[in-house]
Amino acid sequence: MSDEERDIDIESDDDNDSDTGAQSSRHASAQNFTQAEKRAHHNALERKRRDHIKESFTSLREAVPTLKGEKASRAQILKKTTECIQEMRRKIHSNQKDVDDIKKQNAILEAQIRMLEEAKKGYVIDPNEYQQLNQEYQATAADSSDGDEQDFSRRSKKMRTSYQT
Repeated sequence: MSDEERDIDIESDDDNDSDTGAQSSRHASAQNFTQAEKRAHHNALERKRRDHIKESFTSLREAVPTLKGEKASRAQILKKTTECIQEMRRKIHSNQKDVDDIKKQNAILEAQIRMLEEAKKGYVIDPNEYQQLNQEYQATAADSSDGDEQDFSRRSKKMRTSYQT
């Protein structure tokens, strides 16, 4: 700041105050007080931020089934959370595949029902077309029944047996 700018700045301060001597000392102490106030405010914000992070890690630890109620470091919490998310994504993918397979089976069954309803009304149905639908259904049901998903496998077998009777 040049001398002229300082002079202008001092003059503008003098114009705003009625006391000339006391004003300059109050102005200097106000700057110090402002710095201390800023530091205290910053410290409070930083403390609040750290508390929020700590609470977030606690919530995260409680949300992960393998960590629930256990004491763990932040690194362990992040690692186990990552593992949990990966496992959930794998399950979601597997479940979505099951849903897609069931939708395909539903579509095939609906087509077979329509064909049987037409046959019941006296229309002649093509045995080859019916057999093809039956094979598609069985292939879809066989593809969707995995060894580690026994419930789905049982459901698929039950659908096949109830249909074939």
